[in-house]
Amino acid sequence: MAEQAEQAEQAEQAEQAERHAGPAVGQALSLDDVSVRFGGHRALTGVSLDVAEREIVCVLGPSGSGKSTLLRVVAGLQEADAGRVLLDGRDQRGVPAHRRGVGLMFQDHQLFPQRDVAGNVGFGLRMHNVSRPERERRVGELLDLVGLPGAGARAVASLSGGEQQRVALARALAPNPRLLMLDEPLGQLDRSLRERLVVELRQLFGELGTTVLAVTHDQGEAFALADRVVVMRDGRIAQSGTPLEVWQQPANAFVARFLGFDNVAEATVSGEVADTVWGKVPVPAGVPGETCRILVRPAGVRLVPVDEGLPCAVVARTFRGTHVAVTLRPPEGPQLEAACALREAPEVGRTVGVVFDAAEVVVLGSD
Repeated sequence: MAEQAEQAEQAEQAEQAERHAGPAVGQALSLDDVSVRFGGHRALTGVSLDVAEREIVCVLGPSGSGKSTLLRVVAGLQEADAGRVLLDGRDQRGVPAHRRGVGLMFQDHQLFPQRDVAGNVGFGLRMHNVSRPERERRVGELLDLVGLPGAGARAVASLSGGEQQRVALARALAPNPRLLMLDEPLGQLDRSLRERLVVELRQLFGELGTTVLAVTHDQGEAFALADRVVVMRDGRIAQSGTPLEVWQQPANAFVARFLGFDNVAEATVSGEVADTVWGKVPVPAGVPGETCRILVRPAGVRLVPVDEGLPCAVVARTFRGTHVAVTLRPPEGPQLEAACALREAPEVGRTVGVVFDAAEVVVLGSD
């Protein structure tokens, strides 16, 4: 009997291990074909995504693309209609939000106004029955980490927006979450503060080895923070890759335009030339002959004397800090944007010639 009981226990342990076996080793989060409906609207459709341990993944997309719904599904605040959410390889179906071991920081901070800074940061630790001395030690350590040493006794109302953001971050990090999720984390801050904090956040997450899933509509924020960027459209993943991969090779016209590239046109490729409404545009070698869309980056729209290229009228100039964005109207087709050095940008009303640099031309996939 004892031997049978031992065998039964071993079988049960093996069954549990198999049941909880997740995807590849080192995946902190896996979404497996997750779908969510709100009435007749599909908020998410067949979304599959892995986030490795210590990886920072930023989900980008316009309003209504499904990025916030994705975050809520992972957090346990929204039930998926289909598919699985796995944390450390364990299926989270039926696991309530407070038992998932994830941290969540919202755009509006959601700090407790009746509690001081220390009370806010230590709230999660208190809910986990951490002793008072350990709470105090951990709160002090976290306030040092987020750049607010000695601020524990301060009232929340006395804090600036950036300081409240740091307190919210410290509170989310306090219970050592297996996954930290950020919902538009810097959306309410002014640009200069956002740019400074995003650098600090990346350094902090690197030091702590934190696994992060963030959603934002700000591509600059995402590209500065993330190891990997995921672009969403209508509840589906349109592209996933490193910031450099997504920037250099947008998957399709939607991603290109979302990233701010408007020089997109229909084209028929033959050899190393594409026939477009702008005339013949050189393309990189090795592109298969086909009808497609091409993107010409603004840096690849070169201005030359009018008799040496496609004649275009200069209709606008926009100062961008490091360069001037020049809007050009060709004889046919959509307008073009060129990036010009500060002292070389032509005046509005002039007519210039345009040639294209093949190194800055991208052949796009279908939407």
